[in-house]
Amino acid sequence: MLKPMMAALGLSGALLLCGCAPGGSVSAPASPNAPTQSAEASACAARGGEMRQVGKLQSWRCVVKYADAGQRCTDKAQCQGDCLADPESRPAPGAPVAGICAADSNTFGCRTTIRDGKANATLCID
Repeated sequence: MLKPMMAALGLSGALLLCGCAPGGSVSAPASPNAPTQSAEASACAARGGEMRQVGKLQSWRCVVKYADAGQRCTDKAQCQGDCLADPESRPAPGAPVAGICAADSNTFGCRTTIRDGKANATLCID
């Protein structure tokens, strides 16, 4: 009776030791939001942009800087991007106003675009 008990005890000990043995390395999965060398990232770089985390959810987007950033404007047609009112002024929709050309293609945040020298409604994009 002692022999089977010792065998069972020895087998249990061996199984416990196997559970403590180091296994193969497990790499953590890449963040689902991390930029990769994807076609999107390559196309972004080809346009002179860079992948950045933007917006409330910090999603990865291609952001392209504009050469005419900061120039005076009264319409989008005068800019590579949007013609924007000074964010501090928040002009009423339809009010005559001049603005500046957007710095880059990031459209998140509160912005008042200008068309034909008049302010559009302020839009806030998260």
